[in-house]
Amino acid sequence: MKDFKSKTVLVTGASSGIGEAFSNQLAEKGANLIIVARSQNDLQTLAECIKQKYSVQCYPIAMDLAKENAAQELFDKISSLKLGVDVLINNAGFGAIGNFEDYEFDKYKSMLQLNINTLTELCWLYLPSMKKKNSGGIINVASTASFLPIPFSAVYAGSKSYVLNFSESLFGELLKTDVTVTCLCPSRTKTNFAKVANSPSPNYESKAFDTPENSAKVGIEAFLKGKNTVISGHQKFLVTFLPRLLTRLRVIKLTSSQYKK
Repeated sequence: MKDFKSKTVLVTGASSGIGEAFSNQLAEKGANLIIVARSQNDLQTLAECIKQKYSVQCYPIAMDLAKENAAQELFDKISSLKLGVDVLINNAGFGAIGNFEDYEFDKYKSMLQLNINTLTELCWLYLPSMKKKNSGGIINVASTASFLPIPFSAVYAGSKSYVLNFSESLFGELLKTDVTVTCLCPSRTKTNFAKVANSPSPNYESKAFDTPENSAKVGIEAFLKGKNTVISGHQKFLVTFLPRLLTRLRVIKLTSSQYKK
Protein backbone atom coordinates (compact mmCIF):
# COMPACT_ATOMS: atom_id res chain seq x y z
CA MET A 1 0.00 0.00 0.00
CA LYS A 2 1.46 3.33 -1.06
CA ASP A 3 -0.55 5.71 1.13
CA PHE A 4 -3.53 6.02 3.46
CA LYS A 5 -5.59 8.56 1.51
CA SER A 6 -9.30 7.62 1.61
CA LYS A 7 -8.49 4.32 3.33
CA THR A 8 -10.43 3.25 6.43
CA VAL A 9 -8.23 2.45 9.41
CA LEU A 10 -9.38 0.77 12.63
CA VAL A 11 -7.30 1.86 15.63
CA THR A 12 -7.75 0.19 19.02
CA GLY A 13 -6.61 1.86 22.22
CA ALA A 14 -7.08 5.13 20.37
CA SER A 15 -7.99 7.54 23.15
CA SER A 16 -4.45 8.25 24.39
CA GLY A 17 -0.75 7.54 23.92
CA ILE A 18 0.43 5.77 20.79
CA GLY A 19 -3.13 5.05 19.65
CA GLU A 20 -4.05 8.73 19.73
CA ALA A 21 -0.84 9.57 17.87
CA PHE A 22 -1.66 6.96 15.21
CA SER A 23 -5.13 8.45 14.81
CA ASN A 24 -3.92 12.02 14.32
CA GLN A 25 -1.10 11.11 11.95
CA LEU A 26 -3.28 8.86 9.81
CA ALA A 27 -6.03 11.48 9.62
CA GLU A 28 -3.41 13.99 8.49
CA LYS A 29 -2.55 11.55 5.70
CA GLY A 30 -6.19 11.48 4.57
CA ALA A 31 -7.37 8.26 6.23
CA ASN A 32 -10.89 7.80 7.56
CA LEU A 33 -10.85 6.35 11.05
CA ILE A 34 -12.69 3.97 13.32
CA ILE A 35 -11.34 4.63 16.80
CA VAL A 36 -11.94 2.28 19.72
CA ALA A 37 -11.28 2.58 23.45
CA ARG A 38 -13.18 2.29 26.73
CA SER A 39 -13.82 5.99 27.34
CA GLN A 40 -16.76 7.36 25.34
CA ASN A 41 -15.99 10.95 26.34
CA ASP A 42 -12.32 10.78 25.35
CA LEU A 43 -13.17 9.12 22.04
CA GLN A 44 -15.89 11.64 21.21
CA THR A 45 -13.56 14.54 21.94
CA LEU A 46 -10.82 13.02 19.77
CA ALA A 47 -13.23 12.23 16.94
CA GLU A 48 -14.61 15.77 16.83
CA CYS A 49 -11.10 17.23 16.87
CA ILE A 50 -9.96 14.96 14.04
CA LYS A 51 -13.00 15.68 11.86
CA GLN A 52 -12.65 19.42 12.29
CA LYS A 53 -8.88 19.54 11.84
CA TYR A 54 -8.41 17.06 8.98
CA SER A 55 -11.84 16.92 7.25
CA VAL A 56 -12.01 13.11 7.33
CA GLN A 57 -14.58 10.68 8.70
CA CYS A 58 -14.00 9.45 12.24
CA TYR A 59 -16.26 6.93 13.98
CA PRO A 60 -15.79 6.51 17.76
CA ILE A 61 -16.79 3.18 19.31
CA ALA A 62 -16.57 2.81 23.08
CA MET A 63 -15.86 -0.80 24.02
CA ASP A 64 -13.79 -2.77 26.52
CA LEU A 65 -11.70 -5.06 24.34
CA ALA A 66 -10.42 -6.94 27.40
CA LYS A 67 -13.77 -8.71 27.64
CA GLU A 68 -14.43 -12.11 26.10
CA ASN A 69 -16.09 -11.95 22.65
CA ALA A 70 -15.22 -8.25 22.32
CA ALA A 71 -13.52 -8.75 18.94
CA GLN A 72 -16.61 -10.32 17.39
CA GLU A 73 -18.84 -7.64 18.92
CA LEU A 74 -16.63 -4.92 17.48
CA PHE A 75 -16.58 -6.60 14.07
CA ASP A 76 -20.39 -6.87 14.10
CA LYS A 77 -20.76 -3.24 15.17
CA ILE A 78 -18.51 -2.00 12.38
CA SER A 79 -20.30 -4.22 9.86
CA SER A 80 -23.66 -2.77 10.97
CA LEU A 81 -22.32 0.68 10.12
CA LYS A 82 -21.59 -0.59 6.59
CA LEU A 83 -17.90 0.14 7.02
CA GLY A 84 -15.00 -1.83 5.66
CA VAL A 85 -11.53 -1.87 7.18
CA ASP A 86 -8.49 -1.45 4.96
CA VAL A 87 -5.92 -1.34 7.75
CA LEU A 88 -6.18 -2.72 11.29
CA ILE A 89 -3.99 -1.28 14.04
CA ASN A 90 -4.00 -3.46 17.15
CA ASN A 91 -2.64 -0.98 19.66
CA ALA A 92 -4.75 -1.66 22.77
CA GLY A 93 -2.91 -3.41 25.59
CA PHE A 94 -1.73 -3.07 29.17
CA GLY A 95 0.79 -4.50 31.60
CA ALA A 96 1.40 -5.05 35.31
CA ILE A 97 4.64 -4.61 37.21
CA GLY A 98 5.35 -6.54 40.40
CA ASN A 99 5.77 -10.05 41.73
CA PHE A 100 3.82 -12.51 39.60
CA GLU A 101 1.68 -13.71 42.52
CA ASP A 102 0.89 -10.20 43.82
CA TYR A 103 -1.98 -9.64 41.40
CA GLU A 104 -5.37 -11.30 41.25
CA PHE A 105 -5.42 -13.81 38.42
CA ASP A 106 -8.43 -12.03 36.89
CA LYS A 107 -6.08 -9.15 36.05
CA TYR A 108 -3.86 -11.52 34.09
CA LYS A 109 -6.87 -13.03 32.35
CA SER A 110 -7.94 -9.57 31.21
CA MET A 111 -4.41 -8.76 30.11
CA LEU A 112 -4.10 -11.93 28.05
CA GLN A 113 -7.58 -11.45 26.61
CA LEU A 114 -6.68 -7.97 25.39
CA ASN A 115 -3.00 -8.39 24.49
CA ILE A 116 -3.39 -11.77 22.80
CA ASN A 117 -6.93 -13.07 22.24
CA THR A 118 -8.66 -9.92 21.02
CA LEU A 119 -5.67 -8.96 18.88
CA THR A 120 -5.53 -12.41 17.30
CA GLU A 121 -9.26 -12.60 16.67
CA LEU A 122 -9.40 -9.17 15.05
CA CYS A 123 -6.63 -10.29 12.69
CA TRP A 124 -8.60 -13.46 11.94
CA LEU A 125 -11.79 -11.49 11.28
CA TYR A 126 -10.29 -8.83 9.00
CA LEU A 127 -7.48 -10.62 7.18
CA PRO A 128 -9.75 -12.53 4.73
CA SER A 129 -11.19 -9.32 3.22
CA MET A 130 -7.69 -7.85 2.93
CA LYS A 131 -6.47 -10.95 1.10
CA LYS A 132 -9.52 -10.89 -1.16
CA LYS A 133 -8.73 -7.27 -2.16
CA ASN A 134 -4.99 -8.01 -2.08
CA SER A 135 -4.34 -4.73 -0.31
CA GLY A 136 -4.13 -3.17 3.13
CA GLY A 137 -2.78 -4.87 6.18
CA ILE A 138 -2.20 -4.90 9.91
CA ILE A 139 0.03 -3.11 12.39
CA ASN A 140 0.32 -5.02 15.66
CA VAL A 141 1.87 -3.07 18.53
CA ALA A 142 4.16 -5.22 20.66
CA SER A 143 7.06 -3.88 22.75
CA THR A 144 10.80 -4.14 23.16
CA ALA A 145 9.74 -6.48 25.98
CA SER A 146 9.00 -8.93 23.14
CA PHE A 147 12.71 -9.63 22.78
CA LEU A 148 13.77 -10.06 26.41
CA PRO A 149 12.75 -11.85 29.59
CA ILE A 150 11.25 -9.25 31.93
CA PRO A 151 11.12 -10.40 35.57
CA PHE A 152 8.38 -8.62 37.55
CA SER A 153 6.45 -8.15 34.32
CA ALA A 154 6.36 -11.77 33.24
CA VAL A 155 2.83 -12.02 31.85
CA TYR A 156 3.08 -8.75 29.93
CA ALA A 157 6.45 -9.68 28.43
CA GLY A 158 5.15 -13.12 27.51
CA SER A 159 2.09 -11.64 25.82
CA LYS A 160 4.19 -9.24 23.77
CA SER A 161 6.57 -12.03 22.74
CA TYR A 162 3.50 -13.76 21.37
CA VAL A 163 2.49 -10.65 19.41
CA LEU A 164 5.92 -10.43 17.78
CA ASN A 165 6.11 -14.10 16.85
CA PHE A 166 2.49 -14.19 15.66
CA SER A 167 2.92 -11.05 13.54
CA GLU A 168 6.12 -12.22 11.87
CA SER A 169 4.53 -15.60 11.17
CA LEU A 170 1.56 -13.93 9.47
CA PHE A 171 3.98 -11.74 7.52
CA GLY A 172 5.59 -14.92 6.21
CA GLU A 173 2.24 -16.36 5.14
CA LEU A 174 1.53 -13.20 3.14
CA LEU A 175 4.85 -12.83 1.35
CA LYS A 176 3.30 -13.53 -2.06
CA THR A 177 0.52 -10.96 -1.56
CA ASP A 178 0.28 -7.18 -1.30
CA VAL A 179 -1.06 -7.44 2.25
CA THR A 180 1.41 -6.35 4.93
CA VAL A 181 1.69 -7.25 8.61
CA THR A 182 4.06 -5.00 10.55
CA CYS A 183 4.96 -5.46 14.20
CA LEU A 184 5.84 -2.20 15.95
CA CYS A 185 7.98 -2.67 19.07
CA PRO A 186 8.14 0.62 20.99
CA SER A 187 10.80 1.31 23.59
CA ARG A 188 9.72 2.75 26.93
CA THR A 189 7.40 5.53 25.81
CA LYS A 190 5.82 8.54 27.51
CA THR A 191 2.29 7.18 27.94
CA ASN A 192 0.07 6.22 30.88
CA PHE A 193 1.47 2.66 30.76
CA ALA A 194 3.34 3.07 34.05
CA LYS A 195 0.25 4.25 35.92
CA VAL A 196 -1.87 1.36 34.65
CA ALA A 197 0.93 -1.14 35.27
CA ASN A 198 1.43 0.06 38.86
CA SER A 199 5.08 0.91 38.28
CA PRO A 200 7.05 1.26 41.53
CA SER A 201 9.29 3.89 39.99
CA PRO A 202 8.11 7.52 40.23
CA ASN A 203 10.57 8.34 37.45
CA TYR A 204 9.38 5.69 34.99
CA GLU A 205 8.09 8.16 32.41
CA SER A 206 11.03 10.53 32.85
CA LYS A 207 13.28 7.65 31.79
CA ALA A 208 11.27 7.07 28.63
CA PHE A 209 13.21 6.55 25.41
CA ASP A 210 10.51 7.71 23.02
CA THR A 211 7.33 9.73 22.46
CA PRO A 212 3.96 8.38 21.28
CA GLU A 213 4.22 10.59 18.20
CA ASN A 214 7.55 9.13 17.13
CA SER A 215 6.44 5.56 17.83
CA ALA A 216 3.39 6.01 15.61
CA LYS A 217 5.45 7.71 12.90
CA VAL A 218 7.97 4.85 12.89
CA GLY A 219 5.17 2.28 12.70
CA ILE A 220 3.43 4.01 9.81
CA GLU A 221 6.62 4.42 7.81
CA ALA A 222 7.60 0.78 8.35
CA PHE A 223 4.15 -0.41 7.27
CA LEU A 224 4.22 1.62 4.06
CA LYS A 225 7.66 0.16 3.29
CA GLY A 226 6.35 -3.37 3.83
CA LYS A 227 8.60 -4.13 6.81
CA ASN A 228 7.83 -7.05 9.08
CA THR A 229 9.20 -5.60 12.33
CA VAL A 230 10.43 -2.22 13.53
CA ILE A 231 11.71 -0.93 16.89
CA SER A 232 11.03 2.68 17.84
CA GLY A 233 13.06 4.65 20.35
CA HIS A 234 16.65 4.25 21.48
CA GLN A 235 16.69 0.67 22.75
CA LYS A 236 17.57 -0.97 19.44
CA PHE A 237 21.06 -1.91 20.60
CA LEU A 238 19.78 -3.21 23.92
CA VAL A 239 17.16 -5.54 22.50
CA THR A 240 18.96 -6.72 19.37
CA PHE A 241 22.61 -7.02 20.35
CA LEU A 242 22.70 -7.38 24.13
CA PRO A 243 21.17 -10.89 24.14
CA ARG A 244 23.89 -11.95 21.69
CA LEU A 245 26.71 -10.51 23.76
CA LEU A 246 25.67 -11.71 27.23
CA THR A 247 24.55 -15.02 28.65
CA ARG A 248 20.83 -15.51 29.09
CA LEU A 249 21.25 -15.46 32.87
CA ARG A 250 23.04 -12.11 32.73
CA VAL A 251 20.28 -10.64 30.57
CA ILE A 252 17.66 -11.82 33.08
CA LYS A 253 19.58 -10.21 35.95
CA LEU A 254 19.91 -6.93 34.06
CA THR A 255 16.23 -6.69 33.13
CA SER A 256 15.24 -7.73 36.65
CA SER A 257 17.04 -4.73 38.11
CA GLN A 258 14.96 -2.37 35.97
CA TYR A 259 11.60 -3.46 37.37
CA LYS A 260 12.17 -4.87 40.86
CA LYS A 261 10.24 -3.09 43.60
